[in-house]
Amino acid sequence: MRLQNKIALVTGAGRGIGRATAELFAAEGATVYAADLSVDEPFESPAVTFVELDVTDLEAWQTVVNGIVDEHGRIDVLFNNAGLVGSYEPVDSIALDDWARVMNVNLNGVFYGARTVVPRMRAAGRGSIINTSSIWGIAGAAGVAAYTASKGAVRLLTKNLALSYAADGIRANSIHPGIIDTPLIAAQDAQITAGVVAQTPLGRLGTAQEIAFGALFLASDESSFMTGAELVIDGGYTTQ
Repeated sequence: MRLQNKIALVTGAGRGIGRATAELFAAEGATVYAADLSVDEPFESPAVTFVELDVTDLEAWQTVVNGIVDEHGRIDVLFNNAGLVGSYEPVDSIALDDWARVMNVNLNGVFYGARTVVPRMRAAGRGSIINTSSIWGIAGAAGVAAYTASKGAVRLLTKNLALSYAADGIRANSIHPGIIDTPLIAAQDAQITAGVVAQTPLGRLGTAQEIAFGALFLASDESSFMTGAELVIDGGYTTQ
């Protein structure tokens, strides 16, 4: 029960990493709000409540967060996990609408989440914010201009949050998954996936559960002396 009595909000929780994390948080004692545009099937744990949330909508964020705080008085953990690749195009050919969409979800979604939750965490004197970046927020990749730019920005925004709110008892850390077996990866070109797996020293896809365990550590008091850190779970990809 590593998250006993904690109140957690997880975005992008309808499937993949977010869903695995929501279920794991609940199994470890948290009351979890799983936010997404939709959910494929009901959650197994009664401690997980689905809430509809468009992370690009600041007013929707305020509605969801206010509802949680009205019911529980606080939010202890925010896992800003919602994201998408959106486009594999480089800067000279990506459609401007695609660029804006990826930035809006991957970066503005994290910004809106932190902006909404930080005042509540400051009032409580504590909190853990976890932001999903990527191996491509650390290492470069050809094409995927919007995705790499957005995930690199999430990496540095996390450090900014860590420095800005450490005195308020708020910790902020980023997770950098490698290539993970999720619906998002299943939908991309198989050659792209095979290429990244071939460059991964452990030679396989990671699992959503493996990332969820990293998020669990950062959400728990076990990581109480960690802030502004990058938790890389990538099968060794970024060691090269």
